[in-house]
Amino acid sequence: MRYRDVKFRLVLLSFLQFAVWGAYLTSMGRYLGSVGMGGSIGWFYSVQGLVSIFMPAIVGVVADRWVPAQRMLALCHAVSAFLMAVTGYIGMLEGSDVLFDDIFWTYALAVAFYMPTLALFNSVSYSVLGRAGLDTVKAFPPIRVFGTVGFVVSMLLVDVTGFQDNYSQFFASAVWGVIVAVYSLTLPNCPVAVGERKRSLVSMLGLDAFGLFRNRRMALFFLFSVLLGAALQVSNGFANTYIKGFGSMEEYAGTFAVEHTNVLISLSQLSEIVCILLIPFFLSRFGIKRVMVMAMVAWVFRFGFFALGNPAMPGVLLFILSMLVYGVAFDFFNISGSLFVDKEVPVGLRSSAQGLFMLMTNGLGASVGVVAAQAVVDHFTLGQLCFAGWPSAWFVFAGYALMVTVLFVLLFKEKKMA
Repeated sequence: MRYRDVKFRLVLLSFLQFAVWGAYLTSMGRYLGSVGMGGSIGWFYSVQGLVSIFMPAIVGVVADRWVPAQRMLALCHAVSAFLMAVTGYIGMLEGSDVLFDDIFWTYALAVAFYMPTLALFNSVSYSVLGRAGLDTVKAFPPIRVFGTVGFVVSMLLVDVTGFQDNYSQFFASAVWGVIVAVYSLTLPNCPVAVGERKRSLVSMLGLDAFGLFRNRRMALFFLFSVLLGAALQVSNGFANTYIKGFGSMEEYAGTFAVEHTNVLISLSQLSEIVCILLIPFFLSRFGIKRVMVMAMVAWVFRFGFFALGNPAMPGVLLFILSMLVYGVAFDFFNISGSLFVDKEVPVGLRSSAQGLFMLMTNGLGASVGVVAAQAVVDHFTLGQLCFAGWPSAWFVFAGYALMVTVLFVLLFKEKKMA
């Protein structure tokens, strides 16, 4: 397949893959708050981490050994879309009377099938690019940019249609999910690993990816993936609700940032577009350690600017800066880390290793991080009844990111990528 054909196919896949997520990820907390579940925001976001502890690894094993990755991608998206539609339907039927148990479990199952698709998307992309004879470090980031474009388009559609305050965002996600499920079936085949007939029990269960922990550098990399993963969903879970909360004060009521929070937050994703394109240059020039340090420092500023800003001029400029540094914070860690793992592991472990990376970041890290963040927010805001406590919570998050940065600089030793 020619490079142009490969690029176009993967660009469209990238766009659709992240449009599914963009429909609800930044606005769900706002919806939950509007139906009286503000205290449960942490649980809804933490479930993404909880299911990522086991689902990406399990699905990755199946994709490595038995079912081609593009077919697993289609299956997972189809099931997730159905369950997300059910979640929206329940929300529509019950309106403002909807309860936690009514929508949490169908949402949790939908997320359980969506989260593995993030690792599968990487595996499919790397497989297709590799078979086309292309360097993934150079070819993948420009393709991944269109995932961010898809995320932004989806979240802006949710904003302008008024869906960010209601259940319709789940229907929007489901529609994107059906489209990407069908499209995935048209992608080039990603062959499963062919190995010896006799395999150990560890190999058959896909646990051989955990053998990477025997390498000290890889073990430290995964450990810090957990620690930094704790920051990934904090702003996604609470930023929209936090900024909207300023609307209760007369001087901020009616400001653009309060009324169209998703538009403001979309600057984060626009920042990603630039940062993703810069990844090949930064990795080749500075190496994985310095790039990861840049990401960690960016998280410090991300949270710190939230603490100091407000929706009116000039405070809104700090909110804008927080959005702009997000590209460095997220992509210099997530995308670079994924590429790092791809280069470090054997081809037969590619999907399993990507699943393990997802487990550490969006699994252990994100699940513990967002639940802890909910506790921090509740402590300083008295269960979100005292708005004045929010800046203190953001400063705590910034301090945590700074602590992780210092430890990483001291402990992680780099071997330059080839």
